[in-house]
Amino acid sequence: MTEQRRLAAILVADVVGYSKLVGEDETGTLERLQSLRRDVIEPTIAKHAGRLFKTTGDGLLVEFASAVQAVGCAKAIQDANDNGGLPLRIGIHVGDVVVQGDDLMGDGVNIAARIEGVAESGGIAISNAVYEQVRDKFDLAFEDRGEVALRNLTRPVRLFSVGGAKRTAAATASALALPDKPSIAVLPFQNMSGDPDQEYFADGVVEEITTVLGRLKSLFVIARNSSFTYKGKAVDVKQVGRELGVRYVLEGSVRRSGNRVRITVQLLDAGSGSHLWTDRFDGTLDDIFELHDQIATNVAGAVEPTLREAEIDLSLRKPTTSLNAYDLYMRAQAAFRTAAQDSLRTSMELTGRAIELDPHFGRALALRALCLMHLHSDDGADSGSAETLRLAQAALAANDDWEALSLGAMVIALMGGEIDTALAASQRALALNPNGFWALMHNGWVQCAAGNPAAAIEPFTRALRLSPRDPLLGYCELGLANAYRDVGQPAQALHWGRRATLSLPLLAGGYRAVIVALVDLGRIDEAREAVGQLLKTLPTERLRPELVYRQNRNRETADAWITALRQAGLAE
Repeated sequence: MTEQRRLAAILVADVVGYSKLVGEDETGTLERLQSLRRDVIEPTIAKHAGRLFKTTGDGLLVEFASAVQAVGCAKAIQDANDNGGLPLRIGIHVGDVVVQGDDLMGDGVNIAARIEGVAESGGIAISNAVYEQVRDKFDLAFEDRGEVALRNLTRPVRLFSVGGAKRTAAATASALALPDKPSIAVLPFQNMSGDPDQEYFADGVVEEITTVLGRLKSLFVIARNSSFTYKGKAVDVKQVGRELGVRYVLEGSVRRSGNRVRITVQLLDAGSGSHLWTDRFDGTLDDIFELHDQIATNVAGAVEPTLREAEIDLSLRKPTTSLNAYDLYMRAQAAFRTAAQDSLRTSMELTGRAIELDPHFGRALALRALCLMHLHSDDGADSGSAETLRLAQAALAANDDWEALSLGAMVIALMGGEIDTALAASQRALALNPNGFWALMHNGWVQCAAGNPAAAIEPFTRALRLSPRDPLLGYCELGLANAYRDVGQPAQALHWGRRATLSLPLLAGGYRAVIVALVDLGRIDEAREAVGQLLKTLPTERLRPELVYRQNRNRETADAWITALRQAGLAE
């Protein structure tokens, strides 16, 4: 069979929720699908000079000579299908294809199919390759969804959603203004059980999640009564975002079978419609209230760090002229991640500007204190200790904000401040947000400093479980290395210490944890090699007993660290 290879624009479409529609009304759904193909899809494809290669039940595959033809056809189909038709989603990509007789295959087809899979119901998603060819050819709004990881593709693809006519200033003004902190609406979950009597369970899950998120003062959460006005309706998350004035939307579904239940949850950016996070939870109905609480806790714990990362990315894309104190703080967080001295100084500069705008901004005060602590730890100076503690204390006094409390408490603990104050503030932060990644991680460090390593392992482990891809997970790994060493498990300490050096190669603590664990295991030669690696990475690093005693109030444990570091050859 003769093969033809060429570059083409590929359109892939399918009916959203087709199996469910067939299950509810097989005859009616098939008739509507046939009518849609006959009256809308096939004439529109022909009008835009497309070639229909394949129909697969509820889907279709079309080739066009140009991206302009493909997007024009997709928009015409969705417009014609907008009033009562079957819900379609369409994906378009420009790429290499192979034609074999009546079949079309190749990377262009595969990528278009993956893009279609993440398009919205009733929407059109296009790759960057398509966008670059059509951006100036249509009077349409294109919303950047950023880099999106697609199933079975090794690299993410930058996607755009195709909207309606470009919004005028008057239309934009009608949308509610966004709050000055992350804002979210939890929409009613879809009952997939096929039993209307189970609506109460799905509604209960949503109410519990809304309640847990509403306790976080760092979030603006839309009240249940407003969110439930969308119950039973086909939802456009971008419209929801505009109508409720929120940046993020949480939606999901509940499927019950006998005594088992499965909850699927996804977090979306209401501006672009892109997916930020998704997860699935399984359980039994032995105790319905316990299950509600478990799901709400897990969802809140995963949503909080995801929103934090999304807000950081958003602030980094804003022009500096539009920055306010919150945006400056988010940029400072992003700069802090690497632990390099230049990055720490950048974070210092940004938090300083934030504090000038708002002298009582607890989070900025606490982060500035943390940067100072790291800078003094790295350069071996203690001249800034008083200022570091002053900033941390100011963060605790500024407001009852869990993030400021947890961060300020950790700085106080590790800088040799009043340990009871640090413990109390850290516990208060956990009470305000028991599922916050930072609240848990910082509590682990406070417990380590207080000489309670066994109590530190649980919050570190839980933080890693809630945010396993967090950019700051290296600090949890380092904390676990220290805690496991102090409870007498050097093999575990070595494991986590080595992971910390990979996550935070410019932070001395990870190397120190590896060195001490190797000494504890009797592997002195390897410990000395690790000292060499530390000095190669951080040539100014020295053994500072006063730092060890300050960061661990258990004198016997601190002595053991100092002895091990000396035995490995780290000079003072």
